[in-house]
Amino acid sequence: MTTDDATAGLQIEAGGERAIGAQRIRDAYTGDLNVLPAEALHAPDKVTAAPGTSNLPPASLCLGRDEELSRLRRVLTGRGEGAITQGGAVHGLGGVGKSTLALRYAHRHRGDYTLIWWINAASPDEIETSLTELTKALVPDWAASAERGAQVSWARQWLAWHRGWLLIYDNVEDPADLAPYTGALHQGHHLATSRRTTGWPDSTATLCLGSLGADDATTLLCNLVFREIPPTPQQQLTARALVADLGCLPLAIKQAGAYLAQNRGISLDAYRRRLGTKLDKTAHGIDAERTITHVWNVTLQTLEAKHPLAVEVLHTAAWLAPDDIPHALLTPADADPDDIAEAIGTLAAYSMVTDTGTAVTVHRLVQTVLRTAQPADHTQPPRHLQGRDRAEQAVLHQLTPLPGQDTTDSQWDTHTPHLVTLAATTPPGHHDARLTDAYVMAANRLHRQSHTARTIPLLEATLAQREEALGEIHPDTLTSRNNLATAYQVVGDLGRAIPLYEVTLAQSEQVLGDTHPDTLTSRNNLAYAYQAVGDLGRAIPLHEVTLAQSEQVLGDTHPDTLTSRNNLAYAYRAVGDLERAIPLYEVTLGQREQALGDTHPDTLTSRNNLAYAYRAVGDLERATLLFETTLAQRERVLGDTHPQTLTSRNNLASAYHGVGDLERAIPLFETTLAQREQVLGDTHPDTLTSRNNLAYAYHGVGDLERAIPLFETTLAQREQVLGDTHPDTLSSRNNLAYAYHGVGDLERAIPLFETTLAQYEQVLGDTHPDTLTSRNNLASARKAAAAG
Repeated sequence: MTTDDATAGLQIEAGGERAIGAQRIRDAYTGDLNVLPAEALHAPDKVTAAPGTSNLPPASLCLGRDEELSRLRRVLTGRGEGAITQGGAVHGLGGVGKSTLALRYAHRHRGDYTLIWWINAASPDEIETSLTELTKALVPDWAASAERGAQVSWARQWLAWHRGWLLIYDNVEDPADLAPYTGALHQGHHLATSRRTTGWPDSTATLCLGSLGADDATTLLCNLVFREIPPTPQQQLTARALVADLGCLPLAIKQAGAYLAQNRGISLDAYRRRLGTKLDKTAHGIDAERTITHVWNVTLQTLEAKHPLAVEVLHTAAWLAPDDIPHALLTPADADPDDIAEAIGTLAAYSMVTDTGTAVTVHRLVQTVLRTAQPADHTQPPRHLQGRDRAEQAVLHQLTPLPGQDTTDSQWDTHTPHLVTLAATTPPGHHDARLTDAYVMAANRLHRQSHTARTIPLLEATLAQREEALGEIHPDTLTSRNNLATAYQVVGDLGRAIPLYEVTLAQSEQVLGDTHPDTLTSRNNLAYAYQAVGDLGRAIPLHEVTLAQSEQVLGDTHPDTLTSRNNLAYAYRAVGDLERAIPLYEVTLGQREQALGDTHPDTLTSRNNLAYAYRAVGDLERATLLFETTLAQRERVLGDTHPQTLTSRNNLASAYHGVGDLERAIPLFETTLAQREQVLGDTHPDTLTSRNNLAYAYHGVGDLERAIPLFETTLAQREQVLGDTHPDTLSSRNNLAYAYHGVGDLERAIPLFETTLAQYEQVLGDTHPDTLTSRNNLASARKAAAAG
């Protein structure tokens, strides 16, 4: 193989942006947009945590877990991260004692860590909130005036600078939410608790935590009920029978123990008999959820008799985000705050909530039970729906500003998790116009913060409510459908995005007409989605039609027309038609500079895309100059870690690589990959592009020991995230085959080249430049095999 062939054989990606003319969601970026103030950027390395710094709750009773604690210590000291998941008899449900085990571990090894921080990790928002609390603890004066995003960035920087800490992520709903932290922070230990038994990275050791043994479960119940008084043999036998009925589940045992300790007139045997009337099928294998449900029903009946307001408060909390529910959300305007505080205290006494004095946490399974209609509930409306109504009104009340004022960002930050929970748990046929407006506002805020992926429950609820209230083809319904499709596309769920785009386009053409601006937006978005899955045969004609119609209806320099022109140029570039792509890019850049200004984000996008096209035709001098200019402008305008800035940094590194300046290229690639892992996550398409490009650069300097594992990882992740025949997946497959060829492993290289060529011919066509490169690489590998 000649040197020229080797240069052509590998493919490096720059991931140029393609604007989406959504209504009005147009850009598919995620990540933290806030920029850390200059005076704080360098402060984290100078701040030292006081010995024993932590926000740990008090240690709770943890029996029968010595083996698990020892294994956890081995895992963390050997690997640096681990997850406590749940399996076995409890079928993945909460209550097995995961958080208790993590807390016990933290208290046992408190002296081994410089700092221990407990993080509520049910959602990315809640993780960030816990990190802001870390910043407030370490630099309270600075944090008092800093924005939320700056506080999160400061905490990340501090953790990057200092060694020996432990982060405990409690109640992780999606392991991918931890990727920005576990992938970027390596100076301490990461420990997660979750109901999820799957979805963890291969590097994370998981500990499947089962129910307690019968002896330990019995001891736990007796300790809770009898305290320092030794139980009689008969009481021990009854306790053993009761914990068997409870499935030896720690949460159920603790709740039963709290109930019996407070109500000393009810014996273990009497409690068990009441429970038994509802668990008559236990011998036939009733699962853990029903066991817990019946335990809670017994407690709720007692609470109803003793403190009806406590049950009312609990039904309200059932519809809100489970963690950090402010007391204010549970206190109606006409209620006495002291009465609510007493109700919360009663709930805490029965272990139905955890109370900090200002906020409560409710177990997720308690919420699930309370959101479900109970057969014995004859109230009108049913009690669970009364709780739903109170929760909705409470959130809306907290978000309603005083006359002459606006709702603050802090109010939105506090209550958006509760809006997301309300949206995700909307009962069928239920809608409220004011609540829908709040969903829309919250979704728009999250989108502006590049958290579009988190808007999905809000957008789904909005669409369902608009379909019911306004009809399938009302313009607002079409807008909601388009925006939900865009959110699906952002998270890579094109299987759901494309059908929604197709329906929206057909309905827009029918209702609004073929050239209505919203119809043009729908057509552009569908074309972009087709392009994203590599279906350029359908994408390009749609882009061409949209551009022609936009020029006719909106004018030649309307922002949406410029977006269409940019997207068509991008599609031409994707199929290798640079003769048509470059003039379109040049025209679009000139028009955006004139219409929007030299440093407008869309102008910067055009400048980046034109530079990328110049690079593709070998005009590296003009490409590098444009890339350098664009990066400097984006750093100044958008910030150092904005996704578009990271794209520019990646592209400049690619340009340096293209002229053989690997001394500047490799550090830029390494920096960009680390920042994308932190900001976007480990498997975001842009992160995968950075990983591919770094591998390619290592290959360029002959460091195949580092290049091949990176190529293998990238290919596996792209197959999982993008699909087997996505153009980027094909590029990874080609690059890995080429690397195998480079080390003489033709047994693995040739089959990969053959597969890649067949897929290129099918997806891109017989004469696409990438197909021709693939054909050349296969021929070269076969020639080498014949010569050998």
